[in-house]
Amino acid sequence: MKDDFFKYQAQTSPHPLALEISHAKGSYIYDTSGKKYLDFVAGVSANSLGHNHPKVTEAIKNQLDAYAHVMVYGEFIQKPQVDLCKLLVENSPENLNSVYITNSGTEATEGALKLAKRVTKRAEIIAAKKSYHGNTMGAMSVSGVEEQNQAFRPLIPGTRYIEFNNEADIEKITHKTAAVILETIQGGAGFIEPQNDFLSKIKKKCDEVCTLLILDEIQTGIGRTGTFWGFENYNVVPDIIITGKGLGGGMPIGAFIASFKMMALLKDNPKLGHISTFAGNPVIAAAGYATVKEILNQNFLTESLRKEQLIRKHLQHPSIKEIRGKGLMLAAFVETPDLAANIIHKCIEKGLILFFLLFEGCAMRITPPLTISDEEIKLGCKIIKESIDQITKKLL
Repeated sequence: MKDDFFKYQAQTSPHPLALEISHAKGSYIYDTSGKKYLDFVAGVSANSLGHNHPKVTEAIKNQLDAYAHVMVYGEFIQKPQVDLCKLLVENSPENLNSVYITNSGTEATEGALKLAKRVTKRAEIIAAKKSYHGNTMGAMSVSGVEEQNQAFRPLIPGTRYIEFNNEADIEKITHKTAAVILETIQGGAGFIEPQNDFLSKIKKKCDEVCTLLILDEIQTGIGRTGTFWGFENYNVVPDIIITGKGLGGGMPIGAFIASFKMMALLKDNPKLGHISTFAGNPVIAAAGYATVKEILNQNFLTESLRKEQLIRKHLQHPSIKEIRGKGLMLAAFVETPDLAANIIHKCIEKGLILFFLLFEGCAMRITPPLTISDEEIKLGCKIIKESIDQITKKLL
């Protein structure tokens, strides 16, 4: 299978991890040789409830027995879609009361940008340096890493960049700006949290010049950072939310959420202002609904904060310089990218899955399922520390 993987399947990096997967359950992934791996990555923050969660699996099977795809999004009334939209609105601020389900977080970014331009009748978008909002042309146009973007230019024009947490840059937001799009916590840049009420200061400036604030909650949302939405930690309410990843319990989904008044602009002048064939797929929407209900019912919000402290307690090591992030969205930093890469590969060898961040080579991603147990956390931290010791001893 490995030969066919490299022969027939398009690759995303020069050196994929290339584990041959047999099955997965709970906090573990199993390869075809029977070896099990404790998963500290959760499909890059996507498997909120771990692997093969019975509530999610049951919802998928039940919906498959009823119907799968029946019509393009927004034409037929389908219970899984309606239930998911209602549940998201019930757990969002009052102004965020209309949901457009999409196939991915990237597509949600596209929809949010289109909506902002439709509402404001402006073209300029302000984004952050070292940001990441997806990989389609529109999403790349507001992602602030030129190393990633340069090979695909020209992208969509009209984007200006500010530095995250730089208050002086707030003055770049003007009456020409349709929207400011920011990650609530910068992910690929190194799990950088907003400081000194940066997000609320951005929102204040946006309100002054009638600009919309879009917050990318693709990683921070759905309970991962201790509140349902990550922005609830930072004294701000955006005009548009983008979500994805953890919303689907391992199934491909995204959504953008705004006011009903704003969202209504997409249905006329022109009609079909945003349209998608498979968006809101009822099987996936059912999985999303089951995922969100379980996260809320089992109080995983406060649990993610408690488990964060457990990780911080058990991952103290002289080679770990810093642990950034909030809840179960954490990144452990070491001295060099080479050391980080060696630790990640050693951990995988020892049965623990860690992963990289997009633009910060010194960091190791720790984003386990919200369902991970205390014992599994302690085991994973133990493996990381043992791996560091073995690598640093070899270097000596």
